[in-house]
Amino acid sequence: MTDSLLPKQVVALARKVVEENAALGRKVAVAESCTGGLVAAALTEIPGSSAVLDRGFVTYSNEAKEQTLGVAGDIIDAFGAVSVACVFAMARGALERSQADVAVAISGVAGPGGGTDSKPVGTVVFARAVRGSDTPDAESRLFEGKDRAGVRLQATLCALELLLP
Repeated sequence: MTDSLLPKQVVALARKVVEENAALGRKVAVAESCTGGLVAAALTEIPGSSAVLDRGFVTYSNEAKEQTLGVAGDIIDAFGAVSVACVFAMARGALERSQADVAVAISGVAGPGGGTDSKPVGTVVFARAVRGSDTPDAESRLFEGKDRAGVRLQATLCALELLLP
């Protein structure tokens, strides 16, 4: 395989996501904020990914989350963009606006600024929505001791893991 722009561990996990979802005939979508499209980029590094990746949404601003994914403004006002409520709404919005069977959403504080006492730098929230299920599947992680690139790398790996069947 030719060299990739992305780290080998990301490409290896993306390959597993593409292969396992393709074997099931399953399509995926991603809604990304702090990763800025890295998850979609990882998937598209893999030949044959067009059979799996339906689309990716990079919704970095709150307005983009609202306009593109249908996240209610009151969710962002009440809980913030880096919250389980917001990422689950992002994942549901991505699912509703795609042909995907599963969608994963990511929002976080990559740093170096922007952190608060309740949401320090390194806080990243993930959600997965599966077509036909209304059960929330979301979690918050704190990637401590990471710089901006490290937080984004760990968030990308976590999101890819959530796309595995």
